[in-house]
Amino acid sequence: MFGPDKLGFEMDFGFRNTASIGDFNPFSASIPATKVELTVSCRNLLDRDTFSKSDPICVLYTQGIGNKEWREYGRTEVIDNTLNPDFVRKFIMDYFFEERQNLRFDLYDVDSKSPNLAKHDFLGQMFCTLGEIVGSQASRLEKNVTGIPGKNCGTIIVSAEELNNCRESVLMQLCANKLDKKDFFGKSDPFLVFYRSNEDGSFTICHKTEVVKNTLNPVWQAFKVPVRALCNGDFDRTIKVEVYDWDRDGSHDFIGEFTTSYRELSRGQSQFNVYEVINPKKKGKKKKYLNSGTVTLLSFLVETEVSFLDYIKGGTQINFTVAIDFTASNGNPAQPTSLHYMNPYQLNAYGMALKAVGEIIQDYDSDKMFPALGFGAKLPPDGRVCHEFALNGNPQNPYCNGIEGVMEAYYRSLKSVQLYGPTNFAPVINHVARYAASIKDGSQYFILLIITDGVISDMAQTKEAIVNASKLPMSIIIVGVGPAEFDAMIELDGDEVRVSSRGRYAERDIVQFVPFRDYIDRSGNHILSMARLAKDVLAEIPDQFLLYMRSRGFKPFPAPPPYTPTGHLLQTQI
Repeated sequence: MFGPDKLGFEMDFGFRNTASIGDFNPFSASIPATKVELTVSCRNLLDRDTFSKSDPICVLYTQGIGNKEWREYGRTEVIDNTLNPDFVRKFIMDYFFEERQNLRFDLYDVDSKSPNLAKHDFLGQMFCTLGEIVGSQASRLEKNVTGIPGKNCGTIIVSAEELNNCRESVLMQLCANKLDKKDFFGKSDPFLVFYRSNEDGSFTICHKTEVVKNTLNPVWQAFKVPVRALCNGDFDRTIKVEVYDWDRDGSHDFIGEFTTSYRELSRGQSQFNVYEVINPKKKGKKKKYLNSGTVTLLSFLVETEVSFLDYIKGGTQINFTVAIDFTASNGNPAQPTSLHYMNPYQLNAYGMALKAVGEIIQDYDSDKMFPALGFGAKLPPDGRVCHEFALNGNPQNPYCNGIEGVMEAYYRSLKSVQLYGPTNFAPVINHVARYAASIKDGSQYFILLIITDGVISDMAQTKEAIVNASKLPMSIIIVGVGPAEFDAMIELDGDEVRVSSRGRYAERDIVQFVPFRDYIDRSGNHILSMARLAKDVLAEIPDQFLLYMRSRGFKPFPAPPPYTPTGHLLQTQI
């Protein structure tokens, strides 16, 4: 049990872990991939108390992307008299695959009820990313606690679990009966709009059905909507449904509305789920007004969606390969005007793109060994032109150790090869596709990052390579650096028109292209430039990954059993 001083410490502070990392991100407009719940345990912490053991608390900090400032996110409870705490209080965070979400866990021995951490003994800290926790086996990361020189500060174990209500979707179907006639010459063209209520009394739109033409008794198609969108996990939250008559000019006529809740809808088809559609204006004017028709729930089925995290938790590996453009159009690397210029004080555009994307991907690759290729250069000793050479000079083993290893190999190869041309993509795409084609069970997925400065020379062959690769567990990211026109890359991206070759269309969109110049921060803040770049180039990967896995019927492998603390009893909490 807490002593009164420890309880006061928490009450004075007030528990604040409802914020999300996204709150501190100046350009976070994306929807989080999911919410995860973090559970913290520690083993063999330092003993700072003379007559008893330490009374630990864990404080979580998140880091702003632009200014690198650490902000407190939340605190666990204090657990008295233990060096092996299993904290009950969780941290709930928004998880973005495409962002590097830096975390810091600080541990203190609490000696009084003061919420000021400076007044308590520091027990050490651990730095990691949210991706590192999620990407660890069974989404369980164990690391040493550091921060006190010369001391063994013990270990910290952080487990991530995806919150279930984020993953459930509802498949439902509704019909209506005897709706008001709104069209002068025909019947109405009705559709429904669903809104979820917010805590401040406002409403947020969450679904719109299709329009059923010329009827007062429409049956709408079944539709799927995430539970999160419908009620954000609060089953008793009001859901408002408005019924409209569609008009071509956009001035849709309001027929009426009704309210319900997830809990009511979950009863399924029954007398409880027949709703009177009420038009408040009509009701106010006509004494004998009953309703403007009724809406009936025909079916309500809850489905749990498997997510990107389910696959990662089950051990699916993300394999990351880099391909760098060594064509002469980049300029002489010895000159400051070259895109490959090695400035001793800052990364060039190639280095920035590589580091920005690679540092996020590496959290999902257990061995952190990455093949790094170059294309468009003349190689020593004979000066032959090559479009898929190993940056480390070893074609039998092109793997580099971590992103730093890739950077070193890139810089070394700049000193030994001669920039040449043309700009051919197909060889490096086919190189990765050969590996991806050998994986038939959903256990691995491949991401190829191509960084290039220019106009593509082998467009027909590249399109064919992409169409072939679209059947494989593979995605391609192309980052264009420099001032060139990148029209051909936009065509490869396939967002508007699916890529095709010889009459065959790509099975799915697997290419994401971005021009690096769009991400240069005007204030010269390269950290912000890199974060923005990574966010955009990686945003489509989870959906591309899931589309492949679902289309092949690959289910996530079962995750290893969750970690269960052993060796001592969980402390009793108030």
